[in-house]
Amino acid sequence: MKIVFITGLTFIMSLISYLKPAQPQESAIPLCHVPATELPGLGNDMSAMAADPAFQRLHVAPLPFTYTGAGEMVKFSTPDGQSANGFLLKAKKPSNKWLLVYQEWWGLNDNIKQQSETFYNDLKDVNVLAVDMYDGKVATEPAEAGKLMQGASKDRLMSIQKGAIAYAGSKAEFASVGWCFGGMLSLQSAMLEGKQAKGCVMYYGRPEQDVEKLKTLDTDVLGFFGSQDKGITPESVKAFEENMGKAGEKVTVKMYDAGHGFANPSNPVYNKEAAADAYKLALAYLKDKLKA
Repeated sequence: MKIVFITGLTFIMSLISYLKPAQPQESAIPLCHVPATELPGLGNDMSAMAADPAFQRLHVAPLPFTYTGAGEMVKFSTPDGQSANGFLLKAKKPSNKWLLVYQEWWGLNDNIKQQSETFYNDLKDVNVLAVDMYDGKVATEPAEAGKLMQGASKDRLMSIQKGAIAYAGSKAEFASVGWCFGGMLSLQSAMLEGKQAKGCVMYYGRPEQDVEKLKTLDTDVLGFFGSQDKGITPESVKAFEENMGKAGEKVTVKMYDAGHGFANPSNPVYNKEAAADAYKLALAYLKDKLKA
């Protein structure tokens, strides 16, 4: 019995060691709270992490929701010779003010369209463009979302963002907002917007920690995070604040007693009180930055 037990234990430990994903390296564009690789796509390490059940458990499947409001889907050209999609709520009168909205890892779903309309109604004369980062694909289950994230190319993601910025025009003034995967993209968007950037809001997105990249920002950043978030930890947020300081950039962080995804009303772990407070602060910030 002792021989059988030891042999079985050895086999189990070997299997765990074999299945354990290799430690990923940092990427030019960090996805959500998981590091990617320097490969043209997200690479094997990213694929392993996106498929990891522990990672997926941080993103509970959204509750069913159907958007029935205003807005229209639009197409725009991207620098890689392709085209991309966006959900546009156009200002009622001509305006060079734009809010770029970035999705969670689920894709451009009806919840993001609803959030976009909420900002649109409250900001008044501002164009709101929710950018489709998955080229029309939307997930409803964590495993499915993981596959979409596995298939995302950092080059394509950046090309879509550049296309959205060009679509608004050279005279556009931008603010951006996003959640989780989109929170990271909101920060990256602000860096790509250059001097056209006026504001950046990120909800529990994985922060850029490269000081040299942060130095390229031409706007301050407002970030909302959860102290119970096991992905974007308070420690990583603290490091972000320190690195923004080293870069000579300003960041305002509000930490809530909540977990990952607390501001998404279609998320079963939605924290109504924290979400309402964060939205109030985000709206005031965006109104000030866009002079709306």
